[in-house]
Amino acid sequence: MIKQKKLNKVLSGSPRINKVSFWGRVSAVIHQHTDQFFSSFRELWKTPFSSLMTILVLGLALSLPSIFQVAYKNVERVNGQWDSASEVSLFLKKGISEQRVQVLINKLGLYDEIETVTYITSHQALEEFKAMSGFSKALDYLSENPLPGVLVVVPTEKAKNSAGSKLLVAKLQREAGIDLVKVDTDWVDKLQAILSLVVDIVFAVAVLLLMAVLLIVSNTIRLNILNQRAEIEVLKLVGATNSFIQRPFLYAGAWYGLLGGCIALLLTFAMVQWLQSGVENLVGLYQGQFDILMLNLEETIILIGLSAFLGFIASYISVKQYLVKIEPK
Repeated sequence: MIKQKKLNKVLSGSPRINKVSFWGRVSAVIHQHTDQFFSSFRELWKTPFSSLMTILVLGLALSLPSIFQVAYKNVERVNGQWDSASEVSLFLKKGISEQRVQVLINKLGLYDEIETVTYITSHQALEEFKAMSGFSKALDYLSENPLPGVLVVVPTEKAKNSAGSKLLVAKLQREAGIDLVKVDTDWVDKLQAILSLVVDIVFAVAVLLLMAVLLIVSNTIRLNILNQRAEIEVLKLVGATNSFIQRPFLYAGAWYGLLGGCIALLLTFAMVQWLQSGVENLVGLYQGQFDILMLNLEETIILIGLSAFLGFIASYISVKQYLVKIEPK
């Protein structure tokens, strides 16, 4: 009986274990992740030279797709300004009478897609050709005028785009008295085909560079794991979970990608500023003005976020490949 009382007294004096609330556990997890997130950043600078070289290499690799995006945006902007039919030339059939020409002009004036119609007679066309070519004396020996009359059609704004001009050309080709319809955007279609090929090539190069980023970060994290093998073994001996051990390496990969993305953004900005003066000089020769568009906020966020994500994925691959194989001896 006395022993039982003593036992109860000992038990009553033992510390009580309080159950941690749900929000308490959530707070502890957040605190643990935050601490490991920032401690992984500090770990990078324990080897500043190698970390800095890795970040610069990542920045260079990521800057090329970023610069390609800036170039593509600006080329599309210029192409959008060119992708319009400012004029459509209608070459009339030889021998068409002036009366039929006037009837055709009046008919074309009723088109909703046409703003103005200007008639250039064959005689005016020949005189203009003489003035521009410098062969006026040689052309005087011609027995007859070889040039046809031309109707210069200016489409409305709605019909100046590529699709609208093609519909207008199809309608004009069905008109009687018109021998040939010439649009001044034929060269734009060829340019767009070339740009489409260039975009495909640039996309393939960008994919290869992003794969290079994965390989660089993955190899860097692998070396970090091997260098800290002894510490990992000790952590496993004292009961640390795999997720606890893995998180600093995963966050380190994300930091590599994030900082590499920032370097890529700075390099892209520096490249744009360097090219701006050259572009201004070139455009100035044509009495124009053109400012190079930089990455907007959305594209900047995508660049930084994608860089960090690639770094995280690369480190995850290394962690799953090498860290799980390390076991305490």
